[in-house]
Amino acid sequence: MALSIENPKPEVEAGLNDLVALVADDMARVNTTILSRTGSDVAMIPEVANHLIASGGKRLRPILTLACAKLCGYAGDGDVKLAASVEFMHTATLLHDDVVDESDMRRGRVAARIKWGNEASVLVGDFLLGQAFRMMVEVGSLRALDILSAAATVIAEGEVMQLTNAKNLETDEAAYLAVIRGKTAELFAAACEVGPVLAGRPEAEQVAARAYGMNLGIAFQLIDDVLDYGGTSAELGKNVGDDFREGKITLPIVLAHRRASEGERGFWRRTLQQGEIGEDDLGTALDLLQRHGALEETVARAHHYGAQARAALDIFPDGPVKAALNGAVEFCVARAR
Repeated sequence: MALSIENPKPEVEAGLNDLVALVADDMARVNTTILSRTGSDVAMIPEVANHLIASGGKRLRPILTLACAKLCGYAGDGDVKLAASVEFMHTATLLHDDVVDESDMRRGRVAARIKWGNEASVLVGDFLLGQAFRMMVEVGSLRALDILSAAATVIAEGEVMQLTNAKNLETDEAAYLAVIRGKTAELFAAACEVGPVLAGRPEAEQVAARAYGMNLGIAFQLIDDVLDYGGTSAELGKNVGDDFREGKITLPIVLAHRRASEGERGFWRRTLQQGEIGEDDLGTALDLLQRHGALEETVARAHHYGAQARAALDIFPDGPVKAALNGAVEFCVARAR
């Protein structure tokens, strides 16, 4: 049975909308902070930064920081600066990733590297990381600084692991999961963990918030990997098939290659390892992924991690914020169904 990949139903979107509404006032302050912190006497810096920052995106990671702080009863303003820091960290990784991946499109717009060049994209990414760490220091929580600075290291390690695994069809599921835990899920985890840290909540709640973010991040990336083979550019914010063209070994590829005939393995070697990709090869790849149930199984894994994320919230009392955080899980996994 072919997997149906389409836009989420309105009731699924409502889960994320509820979360957005609950933190709307604080998110407005985050956006103001983001705009003020991209200012520089070097004109190219705000031009490049705002090209990406103003291009949209759901700002899910900073929203999670605000929501987890609210879930734990935090009443200060440190969460606003940490949320802005999280968004700057994410934006910096996007700028850097587009250079590494030689991407032409990001969030539905021409990638910054195409407009300003690779050097400017890398250096502006570094500027944003510097601003992120300045804001972390201003908050004055050594533990929050430790969490987010450690996340920056892990994200870089995940990106290097992905680069190492590119075009390697011997990559197994454990190696793939290590990559996405690092490059994607770690920032989700850190974004959530700093909320209860700021609120001075017990370690058990800090661990639970981190587990929620980590599992949500894994589920989110699994669905992104599925959408690369059957979504739309609007959903991805980049060109469909980019992972295939770049030789990235994602879970759908790992599963399909494991189950492939020798002839099918020859196809994967030619396209992913050797980079010899013809006009119809993306369609052939999608056919093979569907034939072996690789996309459906990847979505099933995303639902598993989504369930783990919801379970992590059990320690917290029921209420509108907890319900909205659960709704965010449903939104993330239901983008492909």
